[in-house]
Amino acid sequence: MAASQASEIGSFDYVIVGAGSAGCVLANRLSADPDMKVLLIEAGGRDNYIWIHIPIGYLYTQNNPRTDWCFKTEPEERLSGRALNYPRGRVLGGCSSINGMIYMRGQARDYDGWRQLGNRGWGWDDVLPYFKKSEDHVTGADAFHGAGGEWHVEKQRLSWEILDAFREAAAEVGIPKTDDFNRGNNEGCGYFEVNQKRGVRWNTAKAFLKPARNRINLRVLTGAEASRIRFEGKRAVAIECVHDGAPAYAEVRGELILAAGSIGSPQLLQLSGVGPAPLLEEHGIPVVHPLPGVGENLQDHLQIRVVYKVKNTKTLNESAGSLFGRMGMGIEYMLLRRGPLTMAPSQLGAFAKSDPSRETPNLEYHIQPLSLDKFGDPLHPFPAFTASVCNLRPESRGFVRIRAADLKAHPAIKPNYLSALSDRRVAADAIRLTRRICAARTMARFEPEEYLPGAEFESDEDLARAAGEIGTTIFHPVGTCKMGSDPLAVVDDRLRVQGLAGLRVIDASVMPVITSGNTNAPAIMIAEKGAAMIREDRKAGTS
Repeated sequence: MAASQASEIGSFDYVIVGAGSAGCVLANRLSADPDMKVLLIEAGGRDNYIWIHIPIGYLYTQNNPRTDWCFKTEPEERLSGRALNYPRGRVLGGCSSINGMIYMRGQARDYDGWRQLGNRGWGWDDVLPYFKKSEDHVTGADAFHGAGGEWHVEKQRLSWEILDAFREAAAEVGIPKTDDFNRGNNEGCGYFEVNQKRGVRWNTAKAFLKPARNRINLRVLTGAEASRIRFEGKRAVAIECVHDGAPAYAEVRGELILAAGSIGSPQLLQLSGVGPAPLLEEHGIPVVHPLPGVGENLQDHLQIRVVYKVKNTKTLNESAGSLFGRMGMGIEYMLLRRGPLTMAPSQLGAFAKSDPSRETPNLEYHIQPLSLDKFGDPLHPFPAFTASVCNLRPESRGFVRIRAADLKAHPAIKPNYLSALSDRRVAADAIRLTRRICAARTMARFEPEEYLPGAEFESDEDLARAAGEIGTTIFHPVGTCKMGSDPLAVVDDRLRVQGLAGLRVIDASVMPVITSGNTNAPAIMIAEKGAAMIREDRKAGTS
């Protein structure tokens, strides 16, 4: 895109690409300095769609081009050749506008592991203050939680008999009850805490961007899809974009910050000539800087959706299946902001070990009082619940790679689920643990009957195959611009792109290893810490 053909947006100290979970935090923190001029660009639109704010509305925001990029994975060999929908937010607030709203930090060992890989300042004790900084926890401040911050964390406003029974059954098989998953070791079973405010979704656009929108030094541009980073030598000097259908560009006086997520950030780097040289050359893109790790190291959590039919209790299948049931749920929400319409996709959680040799839990359960064949299908006509379980520390690795030198061409996304033998073993063990929980005394009165995958699957090989048939993503892609100093590292531990100046990546793509839980809260923490690093480096004159 030649400068003569594009309109100039302006010149800024900081330009942030992506107004998602990380980008909104960065815009708030960096524009807090009135001497710094900040531009935030977002390909999507405003977060004024009603289904963003009603929690159950994730059903209507995912796979909806108004709010979602509508990516799909490549066909996955170990998932019976299926290509999965891969939701990523395309709206102010990004994935925090369409995700499951679950507040989960992961385990202390995750971050200590990052530090042990050579990433200074990323251990649990280092990152905990940044989790607390933005938090407004319903129980108030203590050694592990913050109060008064922008990011609301609340208890769910519902309960279900079948979920309470599952919690009791988990305790019977050795998974203790807990009321807080976010103190460093999340072992136990309890209801998830959520990012809501009195039964309404709380996204990062509300939390961080809205309070900063009136600052004269912050400009927010929606409908602006970044297309290429412009370099002078090895320094990023501008971002080119398509704004409302016309080419435009913004000059970068200080730093360009990619916060476009684990798909968008590596895609933009590759389109700009930064990435694996053979891939760039294949698509006729001049190599500005060869970095073989850009787009590699993709990690995600695969959830195995184990479904049980039950008796002698009520589940959402029946309520949602009748007109009067749906009317009742709507009235309850309108009057009280309670009930099923406040539901996150999963309500009850559990963290457990797939075998006793594990130091800390390596499984996470997302348990729901409902069932369906696949996401987007109608609920089953019989009472049932789903105990989805995922391997928190998968060894399978995939990639994100451009298909063409074309902004409009979605990249190839290949997570390679269950490609590692160890992941298939954990999948088999996870189904067996689920069966032990459902066979516990507390569950007996509900007469649970395994519907998926089915009791006929027994051997390790059969269970691993079954896991691939019923498994689906839980939407936690990370790692495609990993932090570190090894040959596949893309950014250093200050989140600066290796070998380039004036360019950082600050989003979930920088995780060297996936966290042991849901990934939205860690992405916000990364942005908090990244913003602090930028300010420190500017003060020291090293940015």
